[in-house]
Amino acid sequence: MNIDKINEYANLALDKIITYSPSVISAVLTLWIGFKVIKKINALVETALEKSGLSVTIRPFITSIIDIMLKVAVILAAAGMLGVDLGVFATIIGASVLAIGLSLQGSLGNLASGLLVLTLKPFKVKDWIAIEDKFGRVSEIGIFNTTVITPGQKTLIIPNSKTTAEVVTNYSKKGVIRLEIDVTMPYSESFPKVKQIILDALKPIDKILDKPEVEIGIQGFDSHSVQIAVRPYVHPDDFWEVTFACFENIKSAFSKNNIQVAYSEGVELGSIGE
Repeated sequence: MNIDKINEYANLALDKIITYSPSVISAVLTLWIGFKVIKKINALVETALEKSGLSVTIRPFITSIIDIMLKVAVILAAAGMLGVDLGVFATIIGASVLAIGLSLQGSLGNLASGLLVLTLKPFKVKDWIAIEDKFGRVSEIGIFNTTVITPGQKTLIIPNSKTTAEVVTNYSKKGVIRLEIDVTMPYSESFPKVKQIILDALKPIDKILDKPEVEIGIQGFDSHSVQIAVRPYVHPDDFWEVTFACFENIKSAFSKNNIQVAYSEGVELGSIGE
């Protein structure tokens, strides 16, 4: 390669540097300054969201969305300074977003449902809820899933779309919950007597609330027994403890008072042990 060619390429490179260096410097400065400003904006947004009392679960999601949008805007501005065709750039981004959206339809549905739950608050962390046949205490409300711990200490990961599409029973909404305990007595027995026996059996259980009062009544009849509904009220956190105590105390009281039951094998009455 001769000297003339070298000089020609050197002059060409110098011309390109002189021509594009202002644009490159401007783009680099835009990115540097823009990201610095975005960092300060994110801090201000985080402070504002914290003061607003918004759920700690949704705050990081909002700040991350704002952060991404601002950074995309800065990158597009820098690309424009370099002479990049933003129309083509926007088309590529749009196609990518569409492809991702189609592949994540279920996740986007869970995301939308999660935002609804966090905004409308049909239930909150530590509430006892039932969704379909799943019952437990809410330990976390995420963007895509709600985590529920069952009384048996099983961890249920429930998609948020279920929490908006299905019937959700919130046992903690009113602050009290009514237990539904069913027992039987023979037709020959006196209901007022049995009712008093049950009331006396429940009195030692101090976690049963005085108000509302315990409800006891006949709810039906079968071929062998009279069906009795026992409905004490408790705080949701005491649900299982009081349920077990009620059954234990009622069985013991029936045994002490010689209240007989009809066994499923036939109509013959038999005694109950301790």
